[in-house]
Amino acid sequence: MFNPIPRGVYPTMITPYTPDNKIDYNAVEQVLNWYSERGCAGVFAICQSSEIFFLSFEERYELLKFVMAHAPKGLTIVASGHTADDLDTQLYEAQRFMELGAQGYVLISNRLARQEEGDDVFLKNVDRFLTALPETAFGVYECPYPYKRLMQPETLGKLARTGRFSFLKDTCCDLDMIRQKLDAVKGTGLEIFNANGALLLDSLKMGCAGYSGVMANFHPEIYAWLCENYETQPEKAELVGAVLGFFSVAECQTYPINAKYYMGLEGLTLGYTSRARSVAEFGPSRQVEIRQMKTVTDFIKQTLGL
Repeated sequence: MFNPIPRGVYPTMITPYTPDNKIDYNAVEQVLNWYSERGCAGVFAICQSSEIFFLSFEERYELLKFVMAHAPKGLTIVASGHTADDLDTQLYEAQRFMELGAQGYVLISNRLARQEEGDDVFLKNVDRFLTALPETAFGVYECPYPYKRLMQPETLGKLARTGRFSFLKDTCCDLDMIRQKLDAVKGTGLEIFNANGALLLDSLKMGCAGYSGVMANFHPEIYAWLCENYETQPEKAELVGAVLGFFSVAECQTYPINAKYYMGLEGLTLGYTSRARSVAEFGPSRQVEIRQMKTVTDFIKQTLGL
């Protein structure tokens, strides 16, 4: 029914700000071009990395509108953005976002049922989205905030068999569970994109479609290389996978501040302030760590001929 989501790398797009704490659209366009130039298949826009829980609805809407208008040719855009607690408001937000033309709308799993509620409630609420947006292809995002609601393989299989789902951003960090999910959606058209850098190579071998995680805001071209070459250059892929796994500890540092700082080292003109984190957390030693990551990244890229 719907076009498949191309395999590859989908960064979780960050939101840059001006000195007066407004969205910096000049920097947003730079970031979109940076993703495209570094081999990303697409972008996951208006997600937690975008600081959606710290943006008003109007800001989220205008940001996605800008992304759709300025995305480089060939860059697939999937988007989320519904942050409300009540389902009616979430449906309204999703309908407005999808007016803007993203290829798929990504449901945030923890918004569709409370932590103590079962998957029967989740599936009932998903059905309301399917009915309200009959022409829309959907995805699911296992967002860690405000709580992480992982998709169980059986539940994911039920979604996949509707024919309406094409994308899962998986954050379970468990290869056994990923294998079960792959089995549950086999032949349905739903593609699983792993968000865990350390497990990416093994998950690609198992059948995952690519990477959609925060570390694609640092060196997406290396993730793209791994997705494209893990079968043809297996020995080199093992080394690259190990480096990416070690790099991924930066997720536990001061993200997304450190990612914005890294992009500045790449030549993008954006600050590294955040509404979600305090810059005071990103002290001198943290900055040195990110500069050292950039040095190693450049060496890896030279080694790979990138």
